[in-house]
Amino acid sequence: MNSYSDNGQSIPAALNPQGFAAVPDILAWACRQHGDKPAFTSFGRTLNYAELDRLSAAFAVYLQRHTRLQPGDRIAVQLPNLIQYPVVVYGAMRAGMVVVNTNPLYTSSEMEHQFKDSGAKALVIHKSMAHKADSILKNTAIETTLVTQVGDLHGFVKRTLLNAAVKYIKKLEPAYKLPGAIDLRSALLSCIGEVPTHVTLKPGDTAVLQYTGGTTGVSKGAVLSHANLVSNALQARILIGTAGKGWAREVISPLPLYHIYAFTLSQLAVLEGGHCVLIPNPRDIDGFVKELGKWQYSAFVGLNTLFVALCNHPEFARLNFDSLKVTCSGGMALTQAAAQQWQDTTGCVVTEGYGLTETSPGVCFNPPGKERIGTIGLPLLETEVRLIGTDGEEVASGEPGELCVKGPQVMQGYWQREKETRATFTDDGYLITGDIAIREDDGYFRLVDRAKDLIIVSGFNVYPNEVEDAICLHPDVVECAAVGVPDDICGEQVKVVLVARREMSREEIRDWCRDRLTAYKIPRLVEFTDELPKTNVGKVLRRALRDPVKTDTDAA
Repeated sequence: MNSYSDNGQSIPAALNPQGFAAVPDILAWACRQHGDKPAFTSFGRTLNYAELDRLSAAFAVYLQRHTRLQPGDRIAVQLPNLIQYPVVVYGAMRAGMVVVNTNPLYTSSEMEHQFKDSGAKALVIHKSMAHKADSILKNTAIETTLVTQVGDLHGFVKRTLLNAAVKYIKKLEPAYKLPGAIDLRSALLSCIGEVPTHVTLKPGDTAVLQYTGGTTGVSKGAVLSHANLVSNALQARILIGTAGKGWAREVISPLPLYHIYAFTLSQLAVLEGGHCVLIPNPRDIDGFVKELGKWQYSAFVGLNTLFVALCNHPEFARLNFDSLKVTCSGGMALTQAAAQQWQDTTGCVVTEGYGLTETSPGVCFNPPGKERIGTIGLPLLETEVRLIGTDGEEVASGEPGELCVKGPQVMQGYWQREKETRATFTDDGYLITGDIAIREDDGYFRLVDRAKDLIIVSGFNVYPNEVEDAICLHPDVVECAAVGVPDDICGEQVKVVLVARREMSREEIRDWCRDRLTAYKIPRLVEFTDELPKTNVGKVLRRALRDPVKTDTDAA
């Protein structure tokens, strides 16, 4: 038996006075405590806890009685921040299914890889993305597809107006052909009031396959158990709870729920009987600021990119921040300039944390009221962090070392990738993060550098090999290398340096990428060279490509 095999099998009793065994237990408990309180809001429609309970039960019933799906089967969920998301996820888990969170920005080829790799048998997809599934579903094991529109859980008038506006005015729903696709709204209505067959879920059962590429290779699924997700929510609850009662009364949630950072924080809000205000399109800063003006929010979940964009908006500083108790930052490094600007504007200190997809995601967090800007804080309860030097031994305080972590939130492994899993854990069961950190004398940790090749654009992982592979498919490209370069707004931007057989333009390369890569993976900076710098064994020297872009480089 491998040393990592016990990961995610149980929830420490010290964290779990309510005796939760699985994620649906959190919802059931919250519904008993807070039935008439608001739970999730999107596009002006609010679901309270009782409604969320009824609708998720209806979805569970539909899966159990109107499909061939069985407990343990995987169901891909490809939705933006709509109230349908928690309905579908909780319903799928109540039916014993494993959720495969899928980025709505994915291209068809990215979707196909994830669906095939996970073995997903069902898909819930927003109609604006359904056209991407046209050509690839036949290559997957998916046999049940449910589609939904923005307004499907609104009343008749608003539903009609919203759906028509998205389809006909904004033209965001391209035509698609998915024979046999089921309307999600109709499926829910057909089962409202019915009680799903109870499925006993154990803490060690898989809850979510959360896809990540690590630092190299093809995207792979981190196996997150119910114990992983519940433990991390409970760990965060204890720590953030020190901010005071009522901190989760209204939580602004602009980050997509398919991202593990937002996913777990939404579980934390449910634990508190809190109200998550979902922001479907935070890139529309004008609309975002307008929406913020409607709420007296007590918490804000964001990252460096959003803090900078909002603080630079002329109307943001005019909002009322009197109720804001907590601002959480994760997903990418927080710059001191952004933290200071946010605090100056809102009066609220940014509380930064650190984690990975493989840790559900939280590892360290700054305690509210004891924040140290520039650090990632202290390890969460029941979490062991080691810093290992190049000799494999622990390093002393103040010395840099590779951050390794063990705790109940650490994944069970990578889905159907035993070799990669073994390589990611030490012999005694610590997850090797690839990040370099320093432990301060008072126990706070400070990141020195991210994993050597990983690029993080606005909190999203970009894997150089994936970008390079896409560009090298071009018949006129000889070779290329992708690296991350610092960016004041997004943290990092993708830069590629390539060798071409003929004279090419930067825009030609970007156009080629648009059909093959999600938007945030498309290189912002493109340079051409006669030869890539390499070691004597032929490996590209990425560090030599991270120099500031030449003045004649097109950054537009």
